[in-house]
Amino acid sequence: MEVLEGYQLTELGIIPCDWKVKEFGKLTDKIVGGGTPSRTNPLFWGNEIPWVTVKDFATFNPLQTQEYITKEGLRKSASHLIPKGVIITSTRMALGKAVIYNVDVSINQDLKAVFPSKDIFTKFFYFWFQFNSKHIEDLGSGSTVMGLSLPDLKKIKIPLPPLPEQQAIAEVLKDTDNLIQVLEKQIAKKRNIKQGAMQKLLQPKEDWEVKKLGEIAIFRRGSFPQPYGLDKWYDDNSGYPFIQVFDVDDNKKLKSVTKRHISREAQPYSVFVKKGSIVLTIQGSIGRIAITQYDAYVDRTLLLFEEFKVDFDHYFFMLLIHILFEKEKETAPGGIIKTITKAALTNFVISYPKFKEEQTRIATILSDMDDEIFALETKLKKYKMLKLGIMQNLLTGKIRLV
Repeated sequence: MEVLEGYQLTELGIIPCDWKVKEFGKLTDKIVGGGTPSRTNPLFWGNEIPWVTVKDFATFNPLQTQEYITKEGLRKSASHLIPKGVIITSTRMALGKAVIYNVDVSINQDLKAVFPSKDIFTKFFYFWFQFNSKHIEDLGSGSTVMGLSLPDLKKIKIPLPPLPEQQAIAEVLKDTDNLIQVLEKQIAKKRNIKQGAMQKLLQPKEDWEVKKLGEIAIFRRGSFPQPYGLDKWYDDNSGYPFIQVFDVDDNKKLKSVTKRHISREAQPYSVFVKKGSIVLTIQGSIGRIAITQYDAYVDRTLLLFEEFKVDFDHYFFMLLIHILFEKEKETAPGGIIKTITKAALTNFVISYPKFKEEQTRIATILSDMDDEIFALETKLKKYKMLKLGIMQNLLTGKIRLV
């Protein structure tokens, strides 16, 4: 293996000569665990100290913990008060995930607070966790819930640059994170605006028609030869696209490429749909609806709308069905529907404007909002991919900043 001047070959690969390979545990002053106050004592639980579990990692910026404990609960449990600015990571479930809060928090027993030594820049460690989350996850063990012991965490080896370069790397990645967070806030805001617009525009009016879905459209389920899973039913090299629940995206479109392709031998046992058809998922993640962007065959876990008995704007119709399923999910036992039959769907009642022109007007407004959100989401994905590329280059020393 060729090693360029200024670089060295190590057990972690090629890194700059002034970098060192260190064990994680030797780069920390201490690693502190947490605990859970007794649930039977109400004096331990209250609105005083945020109590963090791995479930709260999803809303760490800003912090939105589900529970709080009292000072007494903190004192009478194994939990610890972790100062703001300290890295908190999980050693049970969501291995490799890490957060830094801007307020003091307490933590449960699945989390560890990492206090780096003085020659380690905290934010560098934080981005190291992000970059190595998959590696840390792979080190976990357990039959049902994956966990990582503290000794194993301490043994993980890190390519470590000098402190000035740690700081420079962290600064670049922080700027990238800021761009990502700005986009995420814009997307959240646009979604809230769209939700309000949908509630207003799709609220049934006095002069709207009210009919059962079976009176409006003719629909049927897709199909696939039995038994499922035989190799002869698939041809992922030259077969036709085969739409399953997985292939219906959240943006009212199919994913650009289906996960599987159906073979010529299987096609007579499935259902063909032309580009521009409306399909609806009725098993698993039900209620996803899309207008197909390409010709394809459809699985039995989806419904195909073959014909409309009234003149309908297709995008407006999709919006109505989406809203309908959202309401059904809210009223379903346990809040979850895993499947819905064609017969049940036939009796669903929807309300809509008599004239197609009004349907189209509403659809255009909401479609434009969807397009704007989709464009921002696409940009966000690109930024996240860019960040991965930057981390790959900076955290391995391929590109030097100092």
